[in-house]
Amino acid sequence: MKGKGCIVLIVIVALIAIVGFWAVGIRNSFVGQEQTVNAKWSNVETVYQKRANLIPNLERTVKSYAKFETETLTKVVEARSKATSINIDPTNMTEADMAKFQAAQGELSGSLSRLLAVVESYPNLKADQQYINFQREYTAIENSIRSETVYYNDAAREYNTRIKTFPNNVIANFSNFKEKPYFKAEAGAEKAPSVFSE
Repeated sequence: MKGKGCIVLIVIVALIAIVGFWAVGIRNSFVGQEQTVNAKWSNVETVYQKRANLIPNLERTVKSYAKFETETLTKVVEARSKATSINIDPTNMTEADMAKFQAAQGELSGSLSRLLAVVESYPNLKADQQYINFQREYTAIENSIRSETVYYNDAAREYNTRIKTFPNNVIANFSNFKEKPYFKAEAGAEKAPSVFSE
C-alpha cells in the first residue's frame, strides 16, 4: 500500500509540474506576442510623428506667401499640437484611448487636406521647391501610416485570438493579459492622398 501511495503522489506531482510548465510556457508566449503588438503600435506612433514633424516646414513655406489664407494654416498648426499631445501606453490601451488618438489624427488629416486644397489656388506656392519636397514626403508618410496600421492590426488580431481561445484564455485572464483595440480606418482612408495637382 505504501508503494502505491508513493507512486500516486509522484504521478500527481509530475502532472502538476507538467501543467505548471505548460502554463508558464503559454504565459511567456503571451508576453512575446504582446511585445510584438506594442512594437507595432510604436511604429504607428512614429509615422504619425513624422507627419507632424513635416508641418513646421510646411508652415514656413506657406507663410512666405504673404497673401496666403492664414486661418487654414492656423487650424493645421492647432490640430498638430492636439495630435502630438496624446500619449498612449500600448500595454494598457483601451478602445477609448484608440478612439481619442484616431480622432486627433483625423482632425489633423482633415486640416491638412483643407490646406492642400487651398494651396491649389496659389500656383507659385505649388511650384515652390520646398512645397514640392513637402508633397513627396507627405505622400510617402501617408502610405507608411496605412502600412503600419495594417501591421499593428495584424499583430493585435493574432494576439487577441491567442488570448481568447480556450484554454489560453484561462491563463490570460489569470495573468491579466487584456485584448488590444484595433485601429479603425476612417471612411475614404483606403484611397491614397492626392497632394499633386493633376
